[in-house]
Parts: sequence; structure tokens; C-alpha cells
Amino acid sequence: MTRSNARATWAGHWRIMRVDHWIKNVFVLPGILVALTVVPERASAAFIQVVLLGFLAIGLVASSNYVINEVLDAPYDVEHPIKRLRPVPSGLVDVRVASVQWILLMVAGVGLAFVVSRPFAITLFVLWVMGTMYNLEPIRSKDIPYVDVLSEALNNPLRMLAGWFIVGLPASRIPVSLILSYWMIGCYFMGIKRYAEFRHMRYLIQMERYRPAFAFYSESRLLASIMFYASAAMLFLGAFIMRYRMELILSFPLVAAVMAIYLMLAFKPDSAVQAPEKLYREPVLVLSVALCATTMLLLLFVDVPVLYSLFQPTLPTPPR
Repeated sequence: MTRSNARATWAGHWRIMRVDHWIKNVFVLPGILVALTVVPERASAAFIQVVLLGFLAIGLVASSNYVINEVLDAPYDVEHPIKRLRPVPSGLVDVRVASVQWILLMVAGVGLAFVVSRPFAITLFVLWVMGTMYNLEPIRSKDIPYVDVLSEALNNPLRMLAGWFIVGLPASRIPVSLILSYWMIGCYFMGIKRYAEFRHMRYLIQMERYRPAFAFYSESRLLASIMFYASAAMLFLGAFIMRYRMELILSFPLVAAVMAIYLMLAFKPDSAVQAPEKLYREPVLVLSVALCATTMLLLLFVDVPVLYSLFQPTLPTPPR
């Protein structure tokens, strides 16, 4: 049970919006960058204003999802040694006001999104619906093993689509292989987060009360799922690269290094992967991500013709 909301404060209601988590919307950028390789003429000073408006809209919708997450997770957070200090369990939030806050943030975010484009607004509304399904009964997908990871990570391809629509390209032109890879890499990161949480709480008797899915999970099951997500992500990324942008194959060692470093962090005590917004405190990871992102950005716009002859098919292709 949560504490009395007699001490509810404006600061408490601000904190449950988790504005500091807006950094996760960086996952919109790949959608923008890939789209700009198709229509580079869209890049202009006016376009920057559209991007900023789009990011504000996404941030508001994300905050709406964070608000309902904070409210509905409060009975579970009281079982967690750190999360029990969050504003709702601490009684710093009026749940009735927070419910209104949840809806108003969604309306504001989706409303702003319509200024950018209708497909962009629809994408943000779907993002909000997924957050609702993740947290709200009777579905509450976060309590269902494996579905919790798959449904939460679906925010990744939705953010990529949001970036795509900010540029103004139709959904029919975005490669399916890229969307699937982006989904699976999100599952990989989320699976590692679950694994780190499990390791951190496995000796605490309230573990299953905090997250019901942990009644099913084990270290071996979580590691096996992480292996599946990583393999699927690289399979679909490889399919995209071979079909659309061979130059990106040069970034594979760096992508693999980032994935390996991220997995290694899960084995640290009280790992930062439990709270991804704090990963900036891991210098090795930050450096590897920066190097990988910079390399991939360059390879999106720099041609390396020799790669196409090097990887040209040498076996006969079957008739279609």
C-alpha cells in the first residue's frame, strides 16, 4: 500500500514525469538519419524546428506513460529497497491529480504531434497505448514473462517510426528488416535490465512481490532470452545492410563491442543497466557508443564501392 498523499507536492508531481528520462528519445534519431539519406534535401533550418517540436511531443507522451507507471507500480515499488522512496510510495503525489496529469500530458503530446504530421501523431498515440497496456490491468504486460520485454521494447521501433515521420516519408518506404532489428536490439537491452534486476534482488524475499514475472524467470532463462534477442537483432540488421547500405558492415565490430560491454555491466553489483538513464556514468560504455554512433553516421553518407564487389553473390540465385 502507498502512504497517505497528505504531503503531495508540486515537486512530487514533477518528478513522476521523469523528464530526465527524455534522453531515451535519442532512439528517434536513427529514424531521422536513415530517412535523410533518402531525402537529404529535407535538411534545413526550418527542419530543425520541426525536429525540436517533434522531440517535445514525444517527451510529453513519454512523461504521460511514466506518470501512469509510477502510480500503478507504487504497490510493487514498496517491496523494492530503492524504488520505495519514489514520490508515489512516499506520499508526495495525489493519485487523483496524477490521473488527470496522465491524460493531459498525452493530449498535449499528441496534439503537438499533429502540427508535425498525422502519421507522426498516430505513432505517438500508439506509443501511449503501448505504455497503457504495459501498466494497466487487465493486460499489464509487464507482469507476463517474455511479453514484458517484447512489449516494452516495442517502443524502440515506434520511436524509429516517429523519426521517419518527422522527416515526412511514408511508412511504406521504411525497411521492415530495420524495424525488426531495432525491436530486437531494444529487447536485448531490456532483457539485460531484467537480468541485472534479478541478480540484484534474488536474495530478497520480496522479489516476486515486486515483479511477478520473476516468479518464472531464472538466470539461465534470462541469459538464453538475451542470446535470442542479440542473434535476431544482428540477423535483421545484416539483412538491412546487405540490401540497402553495405558500408554499415564496417561498423559491425563496434556494434558487437557495445553489446558486449553492455552485457558485462549487468554482472556488476547494483548495475547501472537497472536504470539506463544513469549509464552516462559508465565511461567505457559512453565512449564505445559515441565511437559506434559516429562511425555509423559517417557510413550512412560515405560510399565505399569496393564493398559491393567484395560481397557480390558468387552462388547462383534460385529462380523466383
